[in-house]
Parts: sequence; C-alpha cells; structure tokens
Amino acid sequence: MRNDHDMTKGNITRHIIAYAIPMILGNILQLTYNAVDSMIISKYIGETALAAVSTSNPIMTIMILGASGVGMGASIIISRLYGAGEKERVKREFSTTAIFGLFFSLAVFLLGFALSGFILNLINTPRDVFPEANTYLRIMFVGFLFTFQYNIMSNCLRGIGDSRTPVVFLGISCVINVCLDLLFVAKLGMGVMGAGLATVIAEAVSVILSLIYIYYKVPLLSLSRKDFVVDRRLLKETVSFGFLTALQQAAQPIGKVFIQGAINAQGIAAMGAFNAVCRVDDFACIPAQSIGSGIMTGTAQNRGAGNYERVNKTLRNGFIVGLFYFPIILSVTLLFRTPIVKALTPDDSVEMIAMAVTALGVKAWVFSLATVVNAIQGHFRGMGKMNIVLMSTILQIGIRAIVVFAWVPSMGIVAEAYGTFIGWAAQTVFEYGLYFYLKRGYGKTAISK
Repeated sequence: MRNDHDMTKGNITRHIIAYAIPMILGNILQLTYNAVDSMIISKYIGETALAAVSTSNPIMTIMILGASGVGMGASIIISRLYGAGEKERVKREFSTTAIFGLFFSLAVFLLGFALSGFILNLINTPRDVFPEANTYLRIMFVGFLFTFQYNIMSNCLRGIGDSRTPVVFLGISCVINVCLDLLFVAKLGMGVMGAGLATVIAEAVSVILSLIYIYYKVPLLSLSRKDFVVDRRLLKETVSFGFLTALQQAAQPIGKVFIQGAINAQGIAAMGAFNAVCRVDDFACIPAQSIGSGIMTGTAQNRGAGNYERVNKTLRNGFIVGLFYFPIILSVTLLFRTPIVKALTPDDSVEMIAMAVTALGVKAWVFSLATVVNAIQGHFRGMGKMNIVLMSTILQIGIRAIVVFAWVPSMGIVAEAYGTFIGWAAQTVFEYGLYFYLKRGYGKTAISK
C-alpha cells in the first residue's frame, strides 16, 4: 500500500475528498477528546483543578501555535518539492525541520520550566489555583518536546499526501490519554500531576509510533545518518512560513479574547450561550478547514510540478466540494439547534438556551462562508503566500471585533453571528479579489513566485 499520495495526477476532486476525510475524523476526535479530558478532571479532581488546567490552556495554545506553524511551513515546502520530484530535497527539508524542532523545543522546555511561576503571575493566576497550575504547566513544557516533533512528522506526512496515518496515531494517543487519565486521576488520585503525565506519555507514544512508521514504511522521509543535515536555505523558508502561519493562527484566538470581553459584559447567560455557540462552531467548521488543507497540499504539489492549470483546478474543485457540504451543515444546524444547545447548557437556563438558539439560527447561514474562505486560504498557503493569509485574517477578526463591540450591547450575542458574517464576507472579497487580480495581471507563473 502506498503511503504517499501524488496529487499532480488523476481526479482532483477525488484527491481532495480522500485527503479531507481523515483530517475531518482526526479533528472531531481531538475536540471530543478535549471534552472528555475536561469532564474527567472536573468530575474526579474538582473545580480548582479544572481552573488550574484552564489557566494553563492559553499558554499551551501559544506553544502549539508555534509547533503547528513550523509544521505547516514544512508541509508546504515538502508538498512543493514532492510535486517537483525532488526526493532528496524532501529528505533534506524533513531533516532540517526535525533538527531545528529538537533544539527549539528544548529551548522552550528549559525556559518554560524555569519561568512557569513568573508566567502564571503575569496572567494574574489566583493564589488558590497557583500551585496546581504551576505543576501542570511545568509538565506541559516537558510534553512540548514531544508535541513539536509530532507536529513536524504529521505535517510532513501530510505534505506527501498521507493524511490518514497521522489520524491513526492521534486516535491511539487519545485513547491512551483517556485511559491514563482514568488510572492516574480517578484510581490513583494523582490530581493535576496525573492529568499532565497522562498527556505527556500519550504524546510520547504518538512520536515513537510516528518515528517507527516513517523509518520502516516511508522511505521518502526515512533518514540515515548521512541524511541528518541542516539546509540553511530551507530552514529560512520553513521558519518564515512558520512564523507567518503562527501569527495568522494566533490572530483568531487573540481577537476572540476581545470578543469574549464584550460578551462577558452581558452577563452569565450570554457567556454560557456564547460558549455553546462556539462549540457548535468548532465542529461545524472542521470539514471546511480539512478541505482547505487538501487544497493546500494539492496546490503546493502541482506548483512544484509546474502545472498551474491543475493549481487553479484544485482551487475550483475544492471550492465546489465545500459548497456541497454547506447545505448539509445548514440543515443539521437549523433542524437540531435546540436539542444541541440544550445538551451544552444547564437544563434550567431558559434565557441562555434562547440566546444560543437564536444566534445559531444566524450562524447556520454563516457556515457557507467558512467553506469559501478556507478554500482560498488553502490555495494561498499552497502557493506560499502566507502574508496574504495573515493580512486577510487580521482584516476579518478586526471587523468581527468592531461589530461585536458596537452591536452586542443592544442586540445581544446574535450580533457576534452577524459580525462573523460581515468579517468573513470582507475576507472573501479581499482574498478572491486579490487572487483574480494576480492571476489576470501576472499570469499563472508569476503568482507562484
């Protein structure tokens, strides 16, 4: 069985769907695991422990953004080199990124472990939560050594078109994590230390499995001693892509912090309703994001092969695949929004439920733009135009924040749904306008430079 996926030949639509399905399953699995993990901590350790873990989450998010940014940068470069048939440079890029990742993650671990208390004080962590938060955060910095390497290996596998194997290892990791949570937390009473150790061990297993799989099954990425080199040119390009990607990914949570502040001012009912809507939003956008990743890989491979006709067809066909998904998510959200919201909110919170149901009635239509936006962003990532993706994301989240602050006081949280629509619409016009401008003005080859 082939463990790579050449998207420069064959049916483009079939390639995108085959690539996207494992990523959809993997992202759903990750979100489900996160919910289960929180439930175990809340049930067996209590609110203080859950608060300690939650306090560490923003810091962990920043770390993961760095790892996923570098990983995506490597994925784009490997896709391009793979499409060009430059197999030795594919190995060189993998080696360069892995060595950089080792030293970078080691530096983050040493600094983070030493400064964890300072960081928690910086974000005003309450005194009663501080000891457990400090313990958990230090363990997470240890885990970052494995998180970074897994992100690199999984993204490099996706770069050669293998989106299935990383999901398999993610699934194994999630199962191990839940089992160890139940053992360490529920049975042995190890508290947040047990929860942290469970996560680190599960991440270490995923790294070991990925290494074994690549060594024995993926000769394209399997490294011998002579292959361990650092290519400065490739490193510079990888770090540049990674930095811009991390900034783009960070723009969303940073913007949401400001949006959350405006929502919080409306009271507990609004906060709970917004949280329920965000959870639905997370799940609903997974297919669009996964299709965008398929477009990114297909675009990068065909760019490397110099086939710009297929580059443009990849965007067009991926766009159409996304549009087929929209009626499905629209129907499901509109038909089942009430029972979904009730499952995510306390039974007696009538006002909270009403707010969330109303907001989802608007948000259901907004999901159409999620497919459109992710398609063009996947294209620009595959073309190496990370600066365009960054600028458009800042534009989108900025408009959303402005609308929320202006309209939420009078309209409630439904204003956030309208703000999302306006922000994504502006992003759509900006990115597609730029795409057609570049295509018209410079031709197919110039847009790739």
